Amino acid sequence: MLVRQIAVGTMKNFAYLLADRQGGEGLVVDSGWEIDPIVDAAEETDVKVKFAVATHRHSDHTSSLRELANSLGAKVVAHRRSPVDHDLSVDDGDVLQLGDAQVRVIYTPGHTEDSICLYDGESLFTGDTLFIGNCGRTDLPGGSPRELFRSLHDVILKLPPATIVYPGHDYGDAPSRQLGEEILSNPVLSARDYDEFLGVP
Repeated sequence: MLVRQIAVGTMKNFAYLLADRQGGEGLVVDSGWEIDPIVDAAEETDVKVKFAVATHRHSDHTSSLRELANSLGAKVVAHRRSPVDHDLSVDDGDVLQLGDAQVRVIYTPGHTEDSICLYDGESLFTGDTLFIGNCGRTDLPGGSPRELFRSLHDVILKLPPATIVYPGHDYGDAPSRQLGEEILSNPVLSARDYDEFLGVP
């Protein structure tokens, strides 16, 4: 898969463009407040964007998603529980087809009740579920530390260690990292139990 990491907005957000290398069909993960860098990336790589996907409801990831989808002729995709205006509802295990490539939806509640990650078999786009070095906060509406612990430890940690983690914000000491390496350095992943997880600053 082609993966383009795109810095957007003023809160260190990352949006992503990913596409099937053979057919050039792709999708965008989140949008922030500006669409021009994303549209430019799609044009530069000659990608036909089919989907604009919201990883979760927060406005720093979705405020321009409809505008972006309209500009690219794409459908807005969000979890079935999401209040984000969208065309296609998805749930855990659903697949977004991009030419010969597939991107799987993984439901990972905790940061919000509608949080999802996207997995293409090699890369995991985590939104605000998992950052490099930490995880998303749980003190906003729809957040749940217990749900986030489950999403991290019962779902994400089941993926292959070679999986590349691409977060929704540039908050860490690297823009991306292999999951196996992240397990060794990220205290929310190395926590032995829920109580230890709650104690991570």
